[in-house]
Amino acid sequence: MKWFRLSAEQGHAAAQYSLGHSYNYGNGVPKDFEEAVKWFRLSAEQGHAAAQRYLGYSYYFGNGVIKDAEEAVKWYWMSAEQGNATAQSLLGLAYFDGKGVIKDAVEAHSWFNVAIARGHEPARVLLESLEKEMTRDQIAEATILAREKFEKYGKKRD
Repeated sequence: MKWFRLSAEQGHAAAQYSLGHSYNYGNGVPKDFEEAVKWFRLSAEQGHAAAQRYLGYSYYFGNGVIKDAEEAVKWYWMSAEQGNATAQSLLGLAYFDGKGVIKDAVEAHSWFNVAIARGHEPARVLLESLEKEMTRDQIAEATILAREKFEKYGKKRD
């Protein structure tokens, strides 16, 4: 923890993320959501995709910050655009539930597809559940949108 903190304090995004992760789960330090958010934010603002996803998650559940689904979606987007499959799935879930964004089955389906293509298998259950509520035309539209998104956001590294 000493070395993570020293590196994090010098502005190293990966160390800031790791320190935030440690505080988020209480690994080597007392569990402290507010401290986790502080470090996630510093890292996320430097473009660290996993930190952006965790910061979104913190806002979604109100861990260390005031619960704010719109703010969560903002951070999920930043992470998803960098190819983070978990963030892509969480963004799909936001559209599926209509939390932080207007409920949109086509948009949700497309993000779940991208996440699955990136190897995030938990999105498959959500996709299958969503398809039961969609028409063939909606699924076709979502599939085209997913291909476009995958070309833009799916080939990047987490």
